[in-house]
Parts: sequence; structure tokens; C-alpha cells
Amino acid sequence: MDQGFIKAAAVTPPVRVADVEYNREQIEKGVEEAAAHGAKIIVFPELCLCGYTCEDLLLQDLLLEACKRELLTLARQCREIDALIFVGLPVEREGKLYNVAAALFHGEILALIPKANIPSYGEFYETRHFHEGNREPVSFWLNGKEIPFGMDLLFQETEMDGLRVGCEICEDIWVPLSPSISHAMEGATILVNLSASNETIGKDSYRELLVKSASAKLIAGYIYCSCAGGESTQDLVFGGHDLIAENGTILTQSKKFESQIIYGDIDIKRLQMERRRMSSFQVEEKPHHLILPFTLHKERTKLERSFPCRPFVPEEQGERDRRCEEILSIQSYGLRKRYEHTGCRGAVIGVSGGLDSTLALLVTVRCFDMLGLPRKNIMAVTMPCFGTTDRTYENACRLASTLGTELREIDIKEAVNIHFRDISQDPEKHDVTYENGQARERTQILMDLANQTGGLVIGTGDMSELALGWATYNGDHMSMYGVNSGVPKTLVRHLVRYYADTCEKEELREVLLDILETPVSPELLPPVEGKISQKTEDLVGPYELHDFFLYYMLRCGFEPAKIYRLAALAFDGIYDKKTILKWLCTFYRRFFGQQFKRSCLPDGPKVGSVALSPRGDLRMPSDACVRLWLEQAEALTDLQD
Repeated sequence: MDQGFIKAAAVTPPVRVADVEYNREQIEKGVEEAAAHGAKIIVFPELCLCGYTCEDLLLQDLLLEACKRELLTLARQCREIDALIFVGLPVEREGKLYNVAAALFHGEILALIPKANIPSYGEFYETRHFHEGNREPVSFWLNGKEIPFGMDLLFQETEMDGLRVGCEICEDIWVPLSPSISHAMEGATILVNLSASNETIGKDSYRELLVKSASAKLIAGYIYCSCAGGESTQDLVFGGHDLIAENGTILTQSKKFESQIIYGDIDIKRLQMERRRMSSFQVEEKPHHLILPFTLHKERTKLERSFPCRPFVPEEQGERDRRCEEILSIQSYGLRKRYEHTGCRGAVIGVSGGLDSTLALLVTVRCFDMLGLPRKNIMAVTMPCFGTTDRTYENACRLASTLGTELREIDIKEAVNIHFRDISQDPEKHDVTYENGQARERTQILMDLANQTGGLVIGTGDMSELALGWATYNGDHMSMYGVNSGVPKTLVRHLVRYYADTCEKEELREVLLDILETPVSPELLPPVEGKISQKTEDLVGPYELHDFFLYYMLRCGFEPAKIYRLAALAFDGIYDKKTILKWLCTFYRRFFGQQFKRSCLPDGPKVGSVALSPRGDLRMPSDACVRLWLEQAEALTDLQD
């Protein structure tokens, strides 16, 4: 439960229709196994104590009394279980039969939640047996104890402010106004659904879509548990399709046609952060739900959930290609609008033979093709200086030539040396002045060329560089439109690779592949034996780590300790914990210390859910103090999961 994680389980046990004692025994086994695995919320299927397919046997007093008796037995048997448990059964109240979920905790029956929507269409005819449940809770006496009976019930964990659980049953998720909506609007972060959903062709995909969309719309965790093995197959087949989702993402789902248990680590703190961020998500000011407290033993959740080490990059190839195509379209359409507005017909881009300038040139070419402007109106400028290698120089030239743009070469060594003489800078002193002087000279040239030609200077810097401040202020930091400003470094590589794989020109593909193999470098220091001597990631750290930190800090609002923990899991076998912690501290120092550069960024298109524009997503003071974040990061030791 630490850092906001709660382990949930959906358990589909084997059942025998109308054999209530046997079913209770199987439920007990499922509870014990799930609890031993660390689950704190355990959900079983609809009517699992008797079996969903009892049909008119539900009218038999003998069956109903057996369900009541075995529910009480189950509660007693689970008194040592530290978990909130939901079990389905039929219950009679005031001469009417209800399809209910019983909430159990530490040997007590906390409440009974009736099904709100009773289907009577197609293969379903539950109205033959059940009545719609009451919203407002009423008193119900069970074994001499008074418990609430109604839909408008929520279960609040007393030690974890954000853990509030609401319950609905099967059909409730399929209707326009499901109970889960009001549950979420009154603070429920986890929604459980006890279901009996039969299998027909294509229904599993639709069911998955329902669960995903419900969790996304309500910014909640959703645990969906359906019946399977042992239910009658007289007319229907039940596959036991269980799902656990979080805010539109399926964390895990079961194989169909098996009795099994699935687990999901739901991040309550992330859900809370997302609700705070979404100002349109409004919690009811005058709640009417009855809140029932429960207190779990606090313990560290052993995480089984996977965290991709490159959160900006889809893991599946097809999805990654679709993402790349969409981003290239966003970049090129953004630039297209700028040209339509300004009336400019030319572009000026500094090309280095590196990934960022390559992507910017590819986007500009795509934009010009959209506008029907000749590619020769794009001036690709290579400006060799002290750190330029033959490899990057040749790749820059080949790229411009292959794409059909104008290539302009301007050697800046003499100009930079004159500047050094003017400011009394020793050329042998390879400090920040030495490096930034080259970057600013290049930017000056690009700006003046744009003025000469009536064009726009296209910025090449990516979002990861902006996050770290890895840009020369008023140097490569500046442009007239930054097409890469919303693209993280880990994604830049895939965009160039996608372009290489989809272009029809073999010569272009070859140069792009060689650029992909070139080490990332600003090339501001002299090469050693003709090879790049200054590798960016040796200085600021691996971009894949920094992109990971950036995503979980800004997109999820995670604290340093939580980011460290997730990074240790995601990069296990790639980076040791000491290395991760070193660069995490570097990230926070640079992110806070370099905000002043981001406060005056050129325009550029947002492409993902994380963006750094001071006019859009990130409103951060340039003099904000990093102390809180850095103190927590520096105090971290190896965490064991």
C-alpha cells in the first residue's frame, strides 16, 4: 500500500450449480490464495455462491437459506484475511429477491449492494426472479446484526485517503447511467463489478472496451470478475473473462474458459493526481452515499505490474508505426499552419548530421510537399567547426542532397576565432564559453540567412534537451518554429527509423540508417583521431533514463522515491540502482535549474500528453526551489521489492 499501490484480485472459482457449500469452499480457497499473494481487494463473480445459472431454483427457499448460511460461514472463515472481499449471492428482503454483492472484511459482513439494472432481453430474463435494487441504503438484519442494504454505498480505507471503493453488478456497466458514475463522483477510486457475462462472437472485445472506457471516463481502477467453469451450458457458455483496468489501460486480463485468479497493482495516487489535473472532473459537493470505513494492515505492495522503460515509445511495432506517422503529421501540419499564416516560402535549417536536425529537415520537407512548395526553397545549412567529424559532415550533406533541398556550407571556424579574440577567450580553454560561442554563431547565421531569403528558421531541439536545459541560451535554444519541441529523445530515434523504413528511396534510407548509428553529440569539442569526443549521454546521463524520469514526474506527478522504485524495476539488468539514483538527482537539479530557458521557448507543436511549453502545459517559475525533491532523492537507498 506504500506509494499509493494497492493489489487487487479477480477470482473466478470453479462452481457447481446450486451446490452452495461446495461453492463456498472454492471461494475460500480463492480468498486464501489471493490474500497470500498480497491482494487487498478481492472480487468474485455474480451469484457465485449458488451459481448464476440456477434459474427457477432461485425461487426455492432451501437454496436461499443455504446461501445465507454459507455467506455467514464464509465471513467467519475469512476473519483473519486482511482484504475487502466481494461475493455474489441472492438475498430476499421484504418479500422480494435481489441479486446482491456482499462486502466482507475481517469476518464481518459490512454491507449488501443490490444490482441496479435487471436485464430482460435476448438470453437474459432476470426480471423473472430479481427486483431492481434500491439506491438509498436501508437497514437489513442478518444473523441478528443490522447492516446497510443499498446501491449508494462506498467503502473508505481509513489510513489511505484516496482508497475508496464502489460496487456494481454486471448489467450496471452496460447501461448509460451506471452506478459507478455516482460512485466516482463521490470519490470512489476503485470500482468493482461482479458479473456473469456469457460468451458470444466478439463479445470479449466489446467487454474489454467497456471496462477500459469506464475506467478512463471515471479516472478509476476497475475490477471486473465474471463466472466460468461449472456454470450450466444448457443454453449459454460462460468464459470467465476477468479484467483489471486503470484509467483506460488494461493492467491484466484472464484467459477465457478457465477458472483462475488475476492480479493488478492499481496506483491510487496516480488516479488522485489525474483527477486533480483534470479540472473538469468534479466531485459532488453534497455527497449522499453512505461511507463505510475499513482499515487494512499497512504493508509494502510487491509490484508485479510492468513499467515500460520507454514510456513515450509504444512497445508493439504496429502501434509504434502508427504513433510515428501521427507525430510526423502533427509536426508537419503545425509547421504548415505557420507558413500559411506568415506567407513565407522558404526555410532555413542547421543540419549537423545528428538525429534532431535530421528529423526537423524531414518534417520540413513533408510540410513543403503538402504546401506544394519546391524543396529547393529549403536551405539546409551545414556549419562545420572545431568538433565536426567527417562522418556527421558527410551525412548532413548527403541528407540534404538526397532530399532535394538546397545545401549551403558555411565554415564558422574563422568567425568563432575572431569572436574569441574580441572577448579575450583562449581557444585552448575548452570551457562553456568555447562551446556556446559556436552554437550562438550558428544561430546568428541561420537567423540572418532567413532574413535574406524571407524564410523561417526551423528549430531542431527536442523535448528531452529542453527538460535538461541541454541547449545554448540564445543559441540552438532559439528559432522561429521548433518542430521537435514536443518530441522526447527516445522517440526521435524511432521517428527517423520509421521514415527510413517507409521511404522509397534506398539512398535516403542508407544515410538515415547511418545517422541512427552515430553517437549523440553536440560536437563542440575537437574530435579525437577523427571520431566524436563529446558524447552527450556521458555528460548528462542516458536519455532513456531522463525520459523515464520526465514522464513519471510530469505526466503522473510521482515523487522521486516512487520514480526511483519504478525505474529500478523497469531498467533491471540495464542500469544498477546506484546509476539510476545518480542520474535521477542530476535530472532534478537540471530540470529545476534550467526552467528559465523553457520560459522563453519558441512556438512549437505539442504531440503528446507531456509538454514543456510555458504557454501550454508547464507553468513553472524559473526560480522554483528544488530542495524538496532533491532531499528525497539524495536520501534514497536501495529499495527491495
